[in-house]
Amino acid sequence: MLNIHTENIGELAVIECEGRIVRSEAAFKLREAVTSKRGARIIVLDLSDVFAIEAEGLGMLVFLQRWAYDHDIRLKLFNLRQSVQNRLEHAKPMREFDIATLDEMMALLVRADSRYALAS
Repeated sequence: MLNIHTENIGELAVIECEGRIVRSEAAFKLREAVTSKRGARIIVLDLSDVFAIEAEGLGMLVFLQRWAYDHDIRLKLFNLRQSVQNRLEHAKPMREFDIATLDEMMALLVRADSRYALAS
């Protein structure tokens, strides 16, 4: 089962995922969460609480990366557990993904928050 929580800060959307992305319904739930953020310029998938990902999830990440590119949105993965990172590396799409470091994530949040505060 996959649980998703979304935070929007200006043009930044952070999608926090919890659980497993191993079946089609979880992959489709992730797709819906990401593709509903068409107004975002950056979408961060926080995968810190995802402890398993299988073929359906990997395929969906590849699809979402392409979807984001086609919509001029930067898709970033953040805080991958070792098991998920290993799975991505073995599946070979790892080089396709932009994985944010903690420092980069903090900078994105500060920048988005300051822009959002100025716009309010």
